[in-house]
Amino acid sequence: MLRCSGGRIYTGYAVDVQARYQQHCTGKGARFTKAFPPECILKTFELESKELALRLEARIKKLDKPQKERLTAGDEVLEQSLFSGLSEVLKPKKKRKKIISAKSNPRSGRSQGRCCRR
Repeated sequence: MLRCSGGRIYTGYAVDVQARYQQHCTGKGARFTKAFPPECILKTFELESKELALRLEARIKKLDKPQKERLTAGDEVLEQSLFSGLSEVLKPKKKRKKIISAKSNPRSGRSQGRCCRR
């Protein structure tokens, strides 16, 4: 989490925090940090996997600014609530079946879908 110009807070994912911070500082990071250059690193979290880091990032981005300020100030209750259930296994997504629709032509009795031979 970065403090940016205008008091804004940027939240993002990085494998190497210092290298990513330098990218943001030189204008080669996110579009947000190009518009509002970073001033300092507020808070970092080290997680076991990229998936968990992205889940945490999504949760943080849903917070309003006062909550983000509390989080960066060390609010342990808020931090615990963000981490609760974070590593639970997600249910696998159901595969959707592709349905190919073939409209019939009442004059010829033939269907006009892409799957038809002419």
